Amino acid sequence: MIGTSWGGLNALSRVVAGLPATFALPIVVVQHRSPDAAGFLAELLQAHTGLCVVEVDDKRPIVAGYVYVAPANYHLLIERGFFSLSTDAPVRYSRPSIDVTFVSAADEYGRRTVGVVLTGANEDGSLGLKRIADRGGYAIVQDPATAEGAAMPRAALRAVPKAHVVPLDRIASQLISIAPPRPPAEYRVRAPLT
Repeated sequence: MIGTSWGGLNALSRVVAGLPATFALPIVVVQHRSPDAAGFLAELLQAHTGLCVVEVDDKRPIVAGYVYVAPANYHLLIERGFFSLSTDAPVRYSRPSIDVTFVSAADEYGRRTVGVVLTGANEDGSLGLKRIADRGGYAIVQDPATAEGAAMPRAALRAVPKAHVVPLDRIASQLISIAPPRPPAEYRVRAPLT
């Protein structure tokens, strides 16, 4: 799970560019966007990675080797093996909310969850990252000194002081170092034929 806001496109582009096409885990991206934002984020990220980047639709299965982007104006929820979308009220003025996605992932996958908080100008993501850490998951926070917006990583560090603080240019390698050599059985879901 990766959450970001202000300055996020640059940060996300650099992270996904550093991941090999054989990366063993699904990546879920929650980027704050305006409610009427066009769905270009997936296309912009696709230009930087050999992984398949898609914007999530409701009930889409979670498959290793994909980068999943939360659509604008929906909360993205993680369920066992698939995604759900919600139009519940914004959280901290945001929909999608990083906290909503992180909390649902932590509740569903516990210690198998990895949460990453990148650059941003508010505190969304801090409560969700705490839930991930409390459930035994792995918490990464972009070093605020390398963030365009330091408020979000600083808030995450206040919530999870023992999180791994990693400069932006080393986050991809950190993810690679903790990824299993192949997807666990929970992620071996075949993508539906379209």
